Amino acid sequence: MEISALGYIGIQSTRLDDWSGMATRLLGLQEVDRGGKMRAFRMDDRKQRLVVDGSGDAGLGVMGWEVATKADLDGLAGRLENHGVRVTRGSRALADQRHVAELISFSDPAGHALEAFWQAEVTSEPFRPGRPISGFRTGALGMGHAVINVEDVEPLLPFYRDLLGFHISDFGLSPYKLYFFHVNGRHHSFAMVGSGRRNLHHFMIELGSLDDVGQGYDLAQLEEDRVAYTLGRHTNDHMTSFYVNTPSGFFVEYGWGARVIDPATWQPHETFDGPSLWGHERLHMADAQRRHMREMRLDAAARGVRAPDPRVPPLNCAWLDAVIASE
Repeated sequence: MEISALGYIGIQSTRLDDWSGMATRLLGLQEVDRGGKMRAFRMDDRKQRLVVDGSGDAGLGVMGWEVATKADLDGLAGRLENHGVRVTRGSRALADQRHVAELISFSDPAGHALEAFWQAEVTSEPFRPGRPISGFRTGALGMGHAVINVEDVEPLLPFYRDLLGFHISDFGLSPYKLYFFHVNGRHHSFAMVGSGRRNLHHFMIELGSLDDVGQGYDLAQLEEDRVAYTLGRHTNDHMTSFYVNTPSGFFVEYGWGARVIDPATWQPHETFDGPSLWGHERLHMADAQRRHMREMRLDAAARGVRAPDPRVPPLNCAWLDAVIASE
């Protein structure tokens, strides 16, 4: 499998100031100067991880997937073309804009724009978070994960699983089809929900400390309608997190303590316990939907469903490693 991580996400939104305020003061990202109708944000030693393009309001602009070498990129491009997927070689200008050595552009069968790239640029400038945090869990695990709403999961499964080589972590079939995929040790870097809609549901970024998340939760509660899901813990990846509403209408999951799996031994399986062990009250939902989700959590609790205490590995953040080394 060539794809090794979610490298970056591009968003299209004209609400640039709102994105800048949320990304820095709440999420703790570092804004970097791009000029014009562009905003770019760092999470680590990469020159950028999140880019907001102010030329439109489409929401999700692109998901950028990382491969290790040019040969991997060429191999992926060839396989896609052999299966009838139109592949465009990114121009030098686009590669420079993305801060990568080389990239290709293509779309999934539902029309979501994807890019694959190799050799992202790093900077020697220290990461300066927008608020005091311990850092983000990135490195070999990538930026985090992205979850999309789709009209129907079935036509997309062969594309992501067989063509791109994503591995199923687990899946649910009721009340709608929901598939989680891993490309490295992160339990899932990508998921799709057969909700009948077509948009970005959320992207997730993982912090180095539970206190980072708790302090962010305090800040989010100071803003009217900022919190979309209350603090809670997921059943499959064991993440403790909350979700916020973004200026673009989708969510950002802000979490800590997710499990790291062994892709070589992991077995995909169906899940039945609902998405959350506790919490994650979905404040954006209608009362009947919220009640249904709450009943699923209470049923799991009544059956004594538990996740193990997190064994959190080192942060694997080059910026934090450098700080520790200097001290």
